[in-house]
Amino acid sequence: MSSSTAELCEVAQQLTAPGKGLLASDESTGTIGKRLAKAGILNTEENRRQYRELFYTADIGGGISGAILYEEALYQSASDGTPFVECLRQQGVLPGVKVDEGLVPFGEVEGETETRGLGGLAERCRRYRRAGVRFAKWRAALRISGEHGPSEAAAQRNAEQLAEYAAVCQACGLVPIVEPEVLIDGSHGIERSGAAAERVLQACVAALWRSNVVLEATLLKPMMVMPGADHTGSCAWPKEVAQATLTALRRSVPPAVPGIMFLSGGLSEEQATVNLNEINRAAAASGGAPWRLSFSFGRALQASVLEIWKEDRECVAAMERARAMAAALAAANGAASAGRYEAGSHPSILSGGGSLREAFRGWRAP
Repeated sequence: MSSSTAELCEVAQQLTAPGKGLLASDESTGTIGKRLAKAGILNTEENRRQYRELFYTADIGGGISGAILYEEALYQSASDGTPFVECLRQQGVLPGVKVDEGLVPFGEVEGETETRGLGGLAERCRRYRRAGVRFAKWRAALRISGEHGPSEAAAQRNAEQLAEYAAVCQACGLVPIVEPEVLIDGSHGIERSGAAAERVLQACVAALWRSNVVLEATLLKPMMVMPGADHTGSCAWPKEVAQATLTALRRSVPPAVPGIMFLSGGLSEEQATVNLNEINRAAAASGGAPWRLSFSFGRALQASVLEIWKEDRECVAAMERARAMAAALAAANGAASAGRYEAGSHPSILSGGGSLREAFRGWRAP
């Protein structure tokens, strides 16, 4: 093993440290703007900086091993002048970055997409590496629709793009997070979701092999297997989600991959934590899993923080409460990644634990 490959594998091991996961705070300017607008906050660079500061200066190191940043945030600083990248490093949190450039329509099936950003990717990755970044993320979005969706063409196209991205990242010294998100949009049941997850994951792994990507220095970021958000049948309890998810992973992902970092995909803050906890408990009860089963949550680590901050953004005490919430959410999910979350102890303040589903996760015409 070359020294560069060994270094990448070491970073992957740090990102999958026991009891820790990833903070996905890489929302594009447009996406974060929609969330700020919903909270009654203008989408300005300074407001985005202040919001990000709540997380990067909070005491999150106990439950967070890495944070995925948007490019803008890489070059922003806290109010005291400390660069965000340094704020994270001081807590032992590795900085990462989103490198894709968003979704565009693909093929003839309505709603199917591919991802932009391969052009100039190597140059961007080298620049990010010089800025202190140690890993990257690329998101593909696949939709279950029609009889068998996603289509085979869409699954293969996105798998090839993910593999090309991963190979470029590793050549530039970055660990790739490979995110083939199967969207929760739709009325399908959990069985169909599981079948789609298996096809998508298997296509991704095959493409990674063909592209000579080092699996030991690659992390996967899939959605948990669960029914579509508009499914009208019986709900899927955490134990059912856990079994369906583990079945799909065991049929699709080789042990060489060190970590599965689940996205929360629109689940409430508490439900994402409960499901993750149950997945880890089910894995332990059935003899363990070859990969670390952890998290790369965005909304499920942020929604309550924004709820607190929006009430009085000029109040120091409110900012401290928001930071404390960020730390508490990180700790709860860190515990769940080890199967040690205690039911009923979730710090979320959102009443009813409602869904955080967003209608703009896939591609929408401008």
